[in-house]
Amino acid sequence: MADAAQVASAASSRDPAVGLRAVRALRDLVERLEALQVDNARGQGWTWEQVAQHLGVTRQAVHKKYAGGRRLLRREG
Repeated sequence: MADAAQVASAASSRDPAVGLRAVRALRDLVERLEALQVDNARGQGWTWEQVAQHLGVTRQAVHKKYAGGRRLLRREG
């Protein structure tokens, strides 16, 4: 599912297979967007604490998830 409008529409499908595929596509999109914005924030000098505060998680959680470097660029798929 590539098109965002298609995915949003499919998420409300009465067919569970279609709806669940859409949920997975949305989850993947959110993960990529989060990684992109974390990378953006860190590139602009934000601290892990600032990033975590805006994501509503702990500093340790965001650091553990993203401190390994450019996660978005490593994970294509």
